[in-house]
Amino acid sequence: MFPKGLLKEYAVLLRIVAQGLDILALISGALIAHAWRFNHLNLSSNYQIAILLAIFLALGLFPLFGLYQSWRGKSRFIHLRTLTSAWITVFIILVVIAFLTKTSTTISRQWAVAWGFSAWFLLIAMRVVLGQFLRLMREHGLNHKKVIILGAGGLGQEVLRRINTSSWTGLDVTAFLDDKESLHGKILDGVKVKGPISVLATIAEREKPDEIWIALPLYAEMRVKDILHDLRHSTATIRYVPDIFGFRLINYSVTEIAGMAVLDLSASPITGINWFVKTIEDKLLALIILTLVSPLMLIIAFGIKVSSRGPIIFKQLRHGWDGKPIKVYKFRTMVMHDEENGCVTQAFKNDPRITKFGALLRATSIDELPQFFNVLQGRMSIVGPRPHAIEHNEQYKDKIDDYMKRHKVKPGITGWAQINGWRGETDTLEKMKKRVEFDLYYIENWSLWLDIKIILRTLVSGFAHKNAY
Repeated sequence: MFPKGLLKEYAVLLRIVAQGLDILALISGALIAHAWRFNHLNLSSNYQIAILLAIFLALGLFPLFGLYQSWRGKSRFIHLRTLTSAWITVFIILVVIAFLTKTSTTISRQWAVAWGFSAWFLLIAMRVVLGQFLRLMREHGLNHKKVIILGAGGLGQEVLRRINTSSWTGLDVTAFLDDKESLHGKILDGVKVKGPISVLATIAEREKPDEIWIALPLYAEMRVKDILHDLRHSTATIRYVPDIFGFRLINYSVTEIAGMAVLDLSASPITGINWFVKTIEDKLLALIILTLVSPLMLIIAFGIKVSSRGPIIFKQLRHGWDGKPIKVYKFRTMVMHDEENGCVTQAFKNDPRITKFGALLRATSIDELPQFFNVLQGRMSIVGPRPHAIEHNEQYKDKIDDYMKRHKVKPGITGWAQINGWRGETDTLEKMKKRVEFDLYYIENWSLWLDIKIILRTLVSGFAHKNAY
């Protein structure tokens, strides 16, 4: 019979077990791929070095993705998606290293692809087995944590509801405490309000909770200070659940800066390891795509030159990351013209300014191919909110709440809004609101997996669209 504190006391051991399982998955996947490709398991030195390098990269990068932190109470799907993103990052780095060291010709491409998929499958399978083992232990009463919630109002009850619908987290709410007398003695969703917060020290000493969650309004700063003072002798984990969920937040989290805990309400998700992953993704794909389409771009350049007077490339100032102006490139599709009063008029259906050759380019979105040079320059990403003309940003930023939060990431060639039908002319405020809504969803939920999904859907659905004119 396991003691109830087994997992809590051996968290470090569980981390080592998880790392060991990951290493086993990488080695096993490599051996399976080698047996499939060569019908034997005698790996040459080049293959052994590749496997060792993958192990070192995984042990170095996986922790940066948070894969060895506690995932108690978090979505299993997000865990597996994060694991997938981490392995893709490691694999891409291996490919880049092989290319730079000119050793890619010494390793079978079939083996490499088979290893990538088999290792990915085993990484997930072993994590699922480990997660199921921990879940079963918690469902049988092992490694449960007792929680007291301070605040029985709407926020506190929402916290309880979420915990109750996630029994596998191993969290048990044993009591509410609230200063509102009318709530004292009441049973809220199976949990009793045992009195005012002033009796917290007594309750904590008697019940020995593992965690105490403070679910009070933001204006209760002095009350929170009193609570922390009352708990100065307690060894329980104290968590604060701020009542900020009525706001439109971007990548909210807690950051430590200069030794101070700072609550981020609106911050870019592309920082740290995310910035590294996004940069590798952009540069590698942009280089590959430009290499493949360069003959087509030469043909297009010739077609533009002979079909109308003017430059081949159209350059326009738009807002980039953090709202900084950048020059965005496109193949010119319109006749040379001047806008009145510095206005920028969006292209519209049957726009007389568009040349016949330009109409073909715009209908297939081929006019945007030069933007892959913007990606190589670091001004744009392959996936992100589409950049709008600066004049349009000035027009809409005061009409649509959170409009400028689109610039928390680099603008993209394709995006979540575009694959969901919100591309082309935004001739009404409602259309622009919908585009912004999808752009903010992308920023709030960014991951390497979401980028891959958007790229694949762009390729599958094609670049042509009824609103592209």
